[in-house]
Amino acid sequence: MTSPSILSRMSPTITNMIRMDHAHVVSAFHQYQIDTPARVKKGLADNICLALEVHAQLEEEIFYPAMREVEPGEAIDKSRADHDEMRSLIARLRALQPQDAGFDQTVFDLMRTVLHHVAEEETQLLPQAERLLSGQLSEMGARMTRRRLQLIGPRSGELAGSMARSMSSGTLLAAAGALAAAGGLLLARRSGEGSRGNWTHTPRAGH
Repeated sequence: MTSPSILSRMSPTITNMIRMDHAHVVSAFHQYQIDTPARVKKGLADNICLALEVHAQLEEEIFYPAMREVEPGEAIDKSRADHDEMRSLIARLRALQPQDAGFDQTVFDLMRTVLHHVAEEETQLLPQAERLLSGQLSEMGARMTRRRLQLIGPRSGELAGSMARSMSSGTLLAAAGALAAAGGLLLARRSGEGSRGNWTHTPRAGH
């Protein structure tokens, strides 16, 4: 089992993890179009909502308390207010279907709130954290990783379903083809290694 100290050294910093969360959600928003099929719209919206819910909880449990200790002020209050607005919009969005008149507008309202939040954090809070918490960022990143797994675990089915729905038919076919090809290569490799009696020494990529 990986020790906490090793996990801390291997983990991205908490600030980079927050940036990656932001990039994931912004990318999902950019895939959302008015003429996107309803199934894909629903998948993208569900994926965005789940990602934001988990991200907000992680920040509120781990990142914001640490920042309050070293930089008390209004910045954290503003970010918390953004989270509250996001949750209100998420609740409204979850009560709608893609065919409903307000669905697209609610997604776009959520997008505006998120983009404002991302800009504020990435230009203010994250640079402050990297200046004031530099010695703690990797350990905090490891804590965030462990907590993320705890939060995502019970919702893994929801996550898988939203990701599947968010893919277009063409993307699904391409993904299925790539998986099938990868599976065929793996079987061929194992078959060849088995004939040489070398099953236990499969070289890993990059080594």
